[in-house]
Amino acid sequence: MITEDKKEEKSLNFIEEIVEGDLQSGKYTQIITRFPPEPNGYLHIGHASSICLNFGLTNKFQGYTNLRFDDTNPVTEDTEYVESIKNDIRWMGFEWQNELYASDYFDTLYEFAITLISKGLAYVDDSTSEEIAAQKGTPTEPGKDNIYRSRSVEENLALFEEMKSGKFPDGSRTLRAKIDMAHINMLMRDPILYRIKHAHHHRTGNKWCIYPMYDFAHGQSDAIEHVTHSICTLEFAPHRELYDWLIEKLGIYPSHQYEFARRNLNYTVTSKRKLLRLVQEGYVSGWNDPRMPTISGLRRRGYTPESIRDFCDRIGVAKRENMIDVGLLEFCVREDLNKKALRRMVVLDPLKLVITNFPEGVTEMCHSENNPEDIAAGMREIPFSREILIEKEDFMEVPTKKYFRLAPGKMVRLKGAYIIQCDDFVKDENGEITEVRCTYIENSKSGQDTTGINVKGTLHWVSAAHAAEVEVRLYDRLFSVENVASEEGDFKDYINPESLHIITGYAEPALLEAQEGESFQFLRKGYFAKDPDSTENKLVFNRTVTLRDNWAKAAEK
Repeated sequence: MITEDKKEEKSLNFIEEIVEGDLQSGKYTQIITRFPPEPNGYLHIGHASSICLNFGLTNKFQGYTNLRFDDTNPVTEDTEYVESIKNDIRWMGFEWQNELYASDYFDTLYEFAITLISKGLAYVDDSTSEEIAAQKGTPTEPGKDNIYRSRSVEENLALFEEMKSGKFPDGSRTLRAKIDMAHINMLMRDPILYRIKHAHHHRTGNKWCIYPMYDFAHGQSDAIEHVTHSICTLEFAPHRELYDWLIEKLGIYPSHQYEFARRNLNYTVTSKRKLLRLVQEGYVSGWNDPRMPTISGLRRRGYTPESIRDFCDRIGVAKRENMIDVGLLEFCVREDLNKKALRRMVVLDPLKLVITNFPEGVTEMCHSENNPEDIAAGMREIPFSREILIEKEDFMEVPTKKYFRLAPGKMVRLKGAYIIQCDDFVKDENGEITEVRCTYIENSKSGQDTTGINVKGTLHWVSAAHAAEVEVRLYDRLFSVENVASEEGDFKDYINPESLHIITGYAEPALLEAQEGESFQFLRKGYFAKDPDSTENKLVFNRTVTLRDNWAKAAEK
């Protein structure tokens, strides 16, 4: 028999099992994790998994998570990115215990470097980057010691001090760990610990012209903060040996690194370098363009934090990388918005419909539920008049066999209003249908229908006299191929030319009350969110997702 406790235990991912075991064994009484982004770009959907994992662990178990910015490369970093990262994490629903920066530890890291030099475990190397690469050997051939490796402790201390004081130009010298140039792990072949960069730092200004490498700053920062479980993605697995070596040789708090597999999303790129190119070269409007996989882009498009957390929970934590279908992310936001988004009627491709037996100049109020999934959301009033707008696709002059919308002689119901019957239609000189003429069936109003007439089709509509004009941005996937990274040539060659269409829609008046970022289901069309570009005179809505997975349907054809 499986108890409830056993069920819970079986549901743990492998990192949660490690944490639970460490707590039960008494190894730790409190769990400390950290989320360590580099402030050189905006967070994306890949970071969301790491955020949910790190903060989720310390929400589930005893402990807390630090937000630590890995700001060791002043050339690419900016306070804009720092603020965007903090906003994204809070929007995701998490709060950190301490806001920290690797630059907080620059003095301590410098002293750590002095300790390694004094122990004969680090040396100043005058080799160029090309020479260092050549000296490292290959995975099947050992590297070679260079002449600088035998420098004395005193000479290395003096040179390192001169590096710090700004005596040498960029790239002329590095500080390297002295480990083993024949080590089976290429990263252990005397890795670089410090490099010279005469660049202004967004926090420390011009105090430093030498900066620690990621491998030197990361583990030591973890140790300073007493991080118990340092969680990285799988590409950092080879770095764990150096992580442990540095902590051991420095004799500091024994933080330990654990790795999980990143989840790649199809039809997407998440490389910050590539995303930056899209922004800089004008392929998108910015980091928060709704087509971008950034958290700010997803937020602007209308994704909810609940849907992203649900997505991260569904893809789970594993030891092997795989490709996740973006359709799952879209499914998660549909599921969430279906429960909470208010319903509104918006016509995107209008066709005028005249109800000939409804009096001119009269407005009648109809009622419809704001969300059939949420009774507490109540009802809203919708003005109904003689002239209304419907979608062009909802009328067919010669209907196909299973066409249940409007056609000559056929009846449909107008959502929340009356049953109507098509009597006639008007064409222009080009043969385009410009107007449909109908009569409404008395006593057929929704909620008050006593006619006994059953119709198979229900159409959304808006009163032409009361319609609010809105700009509707129809977003789709930014790339037209599933695995962009596997394709030859420039990744930008695979940008989907149909990723954005801007049209004018006509909405029921209730949509005028929308708040920035608020999401709605446009009946029969999809989920949309009010964009920050909206003004008092112009409403702008972004399509978050269609009601159904249209890409999956296209793939089946």
